[in-house]
Formats: sequence, C-alpha cells, structure tokens
Amino acid sequence: MNIKKITEIDITGKRVLIRSDLNVPIKNGIIQSDARILAALPTIELAIQKNAKVIIMSHLGRPKEGCYTEKYSLFPIFEYFKEKLKNIKIHFSNNFLDDVKVNSGEIVILENTRFNKGESNNSDELSKKYSNLCDIFVMDAFGSAHRMQSSTYGIGKFVKIACAGLLLTKEINALKKALKKPKRPMVAIVGGAKVSTKFNVLHNLSKIADTIIVGGGIANTFLAIDYKIGKSLYESDFVSEAKKLRDKYNIVIPIDSRVGKNFCKNEKSVVKLPDNITEDEEIMDLGDQSINNVVNILKKSQTIIWNGPVGVFEFPNFRKGTEIIAKTIAQSDAFSIAGGGDTLSVIDMFNIKNNISYISTGGGAFLEFIEGKKLPGIYMLEENFKKQ
Repeated sequence: MNIKKITEIDITGKRVLIRSDLNVPIKNGIIQSDARILAALPTIELAIQKNAKVIIMSHLGRPKEGCYTEKYSLFPIFEYFKEKLKNIKIHFSNNFLDDVKVNSGEIVILENTRFNKGESNNSDELSKKYSNLCDIFVMDAFGSAHRMQSSTYGIGKFVKIACAGLLLTKEINALKKALKKPKRPMVAIVGGAKVSTKFNVLHNLSKIADTIIVGGGIANTFLAIDYKIGKSLYESDFVSEAKKLRDKYNIVIPIDSRVGKNFCKNEKSVVKLPDNITEDEEIMDLGDQSINNVVNILKKSQTIIWNGPVGVFEFPNFRKGTEIIAKTIAQSDAFSIAGGGDTLSVIDMFNIKNNISYISTGGGAFLEFIEGKKLPGIYMLEENFKKQ
C-alpha cells in the first residue's frame, strides 16, 4: 500500500484541507460522545503546530442532500473546538464552495458536507470545488473511507497532493497487524443480529483466524442448522451458507443459551440446551457452558478481533455473556482490536476502553477492511501517490 502520510510532507503555511470524521451523536445541540472528535484531534493539532492554514470538513448524520437542516449542522462541533482549543482562532463557514479565507495557525470548520449537492454521488463539479480550497488534502476519516463520495474520494482526482492523516494511518496499521501477520492463536468474535451483513466478514475471517466465535442472531442462524430454536432471531435464507462455513472452518457455536418468552428489559432468563427450546422462547444470550468455553479459548489467544455483542446486552438478564467476554478480552495480554457501533457501546458500558489494544472508529469501514475490500478513501490515496 503506497500512500503519502502527512508526516512526510511540508505543510507549513499551506492551505491544508482535512477530511475528518466528526459524525458524533448530538441531542438538542449537545454532543453526547466526543470519542470521534478526540480521535481526529492529533492530525488537526499537528497541522496547527506546523503553522498550516487549517480547513476541516466532515459529514454529520443523514440530512437530505442540498438542504440545510439545523439538526445536522456542524455548529455545535465548532463550539466544541472553540472550547477545546482556546488559544487558537477558529472560524465557522457555511458558504465555502468558492473560497475560504484562513490565516496560518488558524482553523476554519466547514458546514456539513452532506448539505452540498453532489456529495453522495461523487460529483466531479463538487470534488473540483473542494480541491480548489487547498494546497494539500488530508484524508483522516477512516469511518467514511468506505464511501465513494466527493469529500472522501472524488477530491483526490483533482488535488495535487493527497495524504493520510495520523488517525487513518493508525487505523490501517492496527488492522494490518491483526490481519496480515497476526500472533497466534488468532480468535475472531463476530456477534450482532444479522448474518447477511457479516457473511463476507465471516468468510474472510474464517481463512485467517484459528477460531471464530459467533454470538447473537448470527449464532442463532448456525444453531438453526440442526435445531428448532423457537422464535429466536435468525436468517433462514442463510442457514445453508452457515452450514458450509461450519463444516469447513473452526466456528464455535453456543452449547447452551439464555432464553426468554418476551423481548423486554425485565424478562427473566432461563438457561437451556438448544434441543430443549420451546416454540414460545427466544435465545437472547449465551448460556454458562458456552461462556466458559469462550473464556477458555480467549485466555489462550494472542490476537483478538472483536465485532459485535453476543447477546441482548441492553437487557440486564441477558448481559452476562457479553459482559464476561468483554472483561476477559480487557484482561488478556493478547493484541485486541474492536470495532462496530454496538461493540463500542459495550466497551463504554463496562468501562474497558483503556484495556483494549486498539478501538477502531469505523463501523462499515472496519467491516469492509476485514472483508478484504479495497476502501475507496484509501484507493484514492494510492492513485494520488502515483501522480506525485
């Protein structure tokens, strides 16, 4: 992978346009989690230290393209930056497609890229306008690197120099470490609701992991190969594909499960073997034998890739599997990498952020990288490198 990095370029006094991922949850104008902003800060601070003219752009949410919606404005993020970087002059611009005025050592935050017509379909006209704003384009939004859009991909065709920011470089290095030459045994945990969205991930991981542990609705689809599992969430269309994977690779399927009759927060859990599950019950977590089995596997592992909870962790009586597995990973000496929205929620719930080797900021990008797909945002950097 040949790409230029921001640390390899003289950016002093240059107009530097950084595509960050500032897509944070905002409620009533208040940022609920600043994790993605904090992850983006090192690249921005480096550009300021180098006395560059810093321009930051990002998307936020899914507004109707071409229409301003206050709910999706980056203005609260601008206010956050003003509070966070008090000694730096920071400006906000909602009318920037023709020109942006910025001095060395200052920052301009641009309004939501998705307010611009042509962003989502990678318009050449918009991509060219973005490129005219800068001398150097920095792609630092790993969380959006799987999107072929004007601000993540199209701009690379027109800008003279495009490079990777510190966060993007860090994400690529961490994933390469886990996937290319992992310390073994390597274990992958794939949870969540749907097999269909993660089938390619399972297929690719099966080739490189020594063991794959499945949980949630994905595990139910594997259980449905041999058992009737009541009203449990599973995907009948993928049972035959799941069987092919199970028969070919080392996939750990639950031995027992926690079941309930109603999908609600206070539902009591009962541990059952799969052939004892009745028609009115549904699987919502791993049973104790399954948890012990997984813990023993994790304790022997040297590399762990973790994507998705193994049960309905939001319900206290169906949290045990996810909690014990999360804490086992946190206590492990293995190199651990975690990614995906629900996984990050689990990490926050059990306060283990500092005990995971690397937490990816990407959801879809994390999964597509693991699938072995070439991410458009990274491909753009490779193509631009050839022109430099």
